[in-house]
Amino acid sequence: MQLQLISIVLILHCMEYTNCQHHGSKHLPNKQGSGVSCQGGCQTCSVYNGCLTCKPKLFIHLERDGMRQIGVCLASCPNGFYGTRSPDRNDCIKCGSECDSCFNRNFCLRCRAGSYLHKGKCMESCPDGLVSSDTMKECVPACPADCESCQNSDTCTRCAPGHFLLHGQCHHVCPDEFEPNDSMECIPTVHCEVSEWNEWGPCSRSGKTCGFKWGEETRTRTVLQNPSPMGSPCPATSEKRECLVKRRRCKPKGQRRGEKKKRFNLQEKENGEARRERKREREKETIDREDSESRNKTEHRPRRDQSRDAGTV
Repeated sequence: MQLQLISIVLILHCMEYTNCQHHGSKHLPNKQGSGVSCQGGCQTCSVYNGCLTCKPKLFIHLERDGMRQIGVCLASCPNGFYGTRSPDRNDCIKCGSECDSCFNRNFCLRCRAGSYLHKGKCMESCPDGLVSSDTMKECVPACPADCESCQNSDTCTRCAPGHFLLHGQCHHVCPDEFEPNDSMECIPTVHCEVSEWNEWGPCSRSGKTCGFKWGEETRTRTVLQNPSPMGSPCPATSEKRECLVKRRRCKPKGQRRGEKKKRFNLQEKENGEARRERKREREKETIDREDSESRNKTEHRPRRDQSRDAGTV
């Protein structure tokens, strides 16, 4: 590892020396605070090759630009590289060719397309007892016999035809209190729920509440939860029972019409008397007003006669 780092440093210095021969002093390393300021976390840098060393805790990463390499300082290494730290500098080292990301050169975290991860290694085919997972890009335990796909050897995600999935397991028949749905899954069975009974209605027979001894009364309740296809069906929502009616005769239709006419005539009579009473009151008011006017005229006539006699004297 140290030999590799020394080689990289020597290459950079050789490139820097060659460039200095052709381009002059503008490619000499610059420290922070010199004439050319370093950018992006660099501690020392070159105009031609970018960062040569980084500030503490940052990693130096070499990016290729044609025939030259440009150093950049990063807080963490990019995909396909892993970071190493030493007292002198921190470097980003390229993962193995089969790794998409890695912890170090010998331990992959994610594999490139066509390879599957197993214990930090990328393999084109998985060991015995394991199967490749295209979704996870890993070697996983083989699915149980009834599984069409699985998360691991204990958890199915889709069952083979004729089986139903419940809690990661495949069943030939859904267990008690469960039933299959259209997605071949076992879901909880829903039973019917109803409310309490309402109060009993009036005792009647053929819509009447009189004229008989025995009748029927009814009470009802409502459905609160409809059942699923395999749930318990709803019970009856209404029921009737025989009841005893208080003895009283229904009035005949003719008698009811006569009573209605009698009430109408009585009301008309009362209205007539009220009209006559109001007429008498108006007539009395008229007579009283005429008498009052007559008395006033009689009182004014003697006064005029007395006035004439006084003028003659």
